[in-house]
Amino acid sequence: MTHQDDQHDVTEPASEPPSGGGLTLVATPIGNLGDLSPRAVAALKAADAVLCEDTRVTAPLLAREGVGATLLALHDHNEIGTTPRLVERMRQGQKLALVSDAGMPLLSDPGFRLVGAAIAAGLPITAIPGPNAALTALILSGLPPNPHYFHGFLPTRDGQRASELARLRAAERAGLTATLIFYEAPHRLGECLAALAEAFGDRPAAVARELTKRFEEVRRGPLPALAAHYATHAARGEIVVLVGPAPEEAPDTGAALDAALRTAMAGMSLRDAAASVAEATGLPRKQVYARALALSAGTRDG
Repeated sequence: MTHQDDQHDVTEPASEPPSGGGLTLVATPIGNLGDLSPRAVAALKAADAVLCEDTRVTAPLLAREGVGATLLALHDHNEIGTTPRLVERMRQGQKLALVSDAGMPLLSDPGFRLVGAAIAAGLPITAIPGPNAALTALILSGLPPNPHYFHGFLPTRDGQRASELARLRAAERAGLTATLIFYEAPHRLGECLAALAEAFGDRPAAVARELTKRFEEVRRGPLPALAAHYATHAARGEIVVLVGPAPEEAPDTGAALDAALRTAMAGMSLRDAAASVAEATGLPRKQVYARALALSAGTRDG
């Protein structure tokens, strides 16, 4: 089915950057510099300042396009403190553009607080869409594109990651059926895939890297096979990991609870694991804690 937006006449004027002060969210290339759109270049040239995650990454891109706007760093460590000053600049009539190091702003990148503050202040906001690693990987993966669930980065610590995956499995048991999309750093890819294989089993999956670049690669296969491959093969570049939807499961609350608890207990204390699984499943904490005690006792006896 064609989306209604796609039916618009191609000559219809596109939205432009705010005429007064305001914020424009600008997508930048995820690898291939040819993917920077003419509208994106125009918005960057019209800006009084360009907000970016890392000036060392964005400066060469702006120089290549002849953009002379001032560069200001906006990242996780300064966004809270910087946002009020940026809002005031927009109130005074300045046009700000926000970019991430690559792709669409805000998706696993800074900027959400600034957008929220600009909305609260009644300032105009628009976006220049463009490249996105998650959606590019999704359409190349061979996995069902609809519905999909974009998670972003998983926690780096084993226990927190196991707890997060247990919550996702609980959501699937509650009815979520979607292709799962994760971002991951190349040096953590092997351990990430091993954790995904333990949590989700023998599901079809894909690993996409270096998207839009010369050495673009999409490796497809069952999760355990991908985990085994990247356990011995170092990956390079930006990584997107995709996991196929959960197969239909016969309801078995007891087995599902035990599996979630075992996964969580592998990296957490018994009490924390029980609390995490209770929150994810909606089951009473006393019931989950009692079952965790029983599983722990059974493991010791074994």
